[in-house]
Amino acid sequence: MTIDWAEWLNLAIRWFHLTAGIAWIGSSFYFVWLDNHLVPPKAGEASGEVWSVHGGGFYHKQKYQVAPREMPQDLHWFMWEAYTTWITGFLLLVLIYWVGAASFLIDPAKARLSQGAAVGIGAASLVAGWLVYDGLCRSPLGRDNRVLGAVWYGVLVAAAFGLDHVFSARGAYLHVGAIIGTAMVGNVFFVIIPNQRKVVAALVAGEVPDPALGKAAKARSLHNNYMTLPVLFIMISHHYAMTFGAGRPWLVLALLGLTGVAVRHVFNLRHRAQPTGRAMAVAGVLALVSVTYVSAEKSTLPPKSTGGVAGPADWASVQPIFAKHCTACHAEKPTSDLVAAPPLGVMLESYDHARQFAPRVQKVAVDAEIMPLGNTTGMTRAERDALGRWIAAGAPQ
Repeated sequence: MTIDWAEWLNLAIRWFHLTAGIAWIGSSFYFVWLDNHLVPPKAGEASGEVWSVHGGGFYHKQKYQVAPREMPQDLHWFMWEAYTTWITGFLLLVLIYWVGAASFLIDPAKARLSQGAAVGIGAASLVAGWLVYDGLCRSPLGRDNRVLGAVWYGVLVAAAFGLDHVFSARGAYLHVGAIIGTAMVGNVFFVIIPNQRKVVAALVAGEVPDPALGKAAKARSLHNNYMTLPVLFIMISHHYAMTFGAGRPWLVLALLGLTGVAVRHVFNLRHRAQPTGRAMAVAGVLALVSVTYVSAEKSTLPPKSTGGVAGPADWASVQPIFAKHCTACHAEKPTSDLVAAPPLGVMLESYDHARQFAPRVQKVAVDAEIMPLGNTTGMTRAERDALGRWIAAGAPQ
């Protein structure tokens, strides 16, 4: 009996990452909701309060804008949800995209990078992203969240554009997500938690805490709230080749990321009982523009062809192509070291299976040209055209 430890490790880290992410995002969403629903208290020194009902019981929450007069005996800190999410996400990035750079990160058609160079660029993008973001927050731009958000959005679009020109589209997407995630956890590690610790220390020492500490922490927490949905989109985007397989994947990412920000703004306005009509319209328009752009781009691009004479469109003509470029991974028992089972259950070693998954082959291998990953097998445009002719003919045997 053999155990594929790499696959089990991948699953364990991914499961841990998902669980920690749910805890972090859930608490983030809840506390923003809580802040937006606070009302002036009827009595006491708290700055706001809210009553809620859940799980068969009633809850009465109070907020102290700076700090209470005395330190409570039990104080829960929300930080490990964020740290664990980033650590497990970083491990996945290393395990899949850095260790497997030749297959998942490097695209020779864009840049002939060595594995070391690719990993170096990826790591540098995370560090640079945090330094730029933190610098913007500490600059005069940080005084206005709207101006700061617009400039930071421009930086992320520029990063997506640049990374898309050196990495595979999927690799570029995941690194943009990692840049955002690093900025979010950096807010927790370098600003929010340290500021809260300073407030606690001041209380213990019998001093009055600096209100600016809580204000800065609150601002960073709000930034994280608006960056959450774009990160979640990137986490699931690799399942949808129509996004990263577009002619300008960085633009699709920019549009859908901005849509996520707009959707989050709708919820924040709704929680504060403010009008949401304009924000909902903006979010709807952005979503429609994103879908329209991808569809229009696909329909207006000229057919990809080598200009050669069309060959036969039958199974005998395409089976060698599948055998050469696909079945090392997409077989009942893969021979590739990259996978232990056919990805997404797609098998292409028999006619029946190839015909069943022909629409998927059309999307990812013929149209988007993102399979084989990194084109490590050297599939030519003529071979992709042959697959396209076979599929267009109805995948005949």
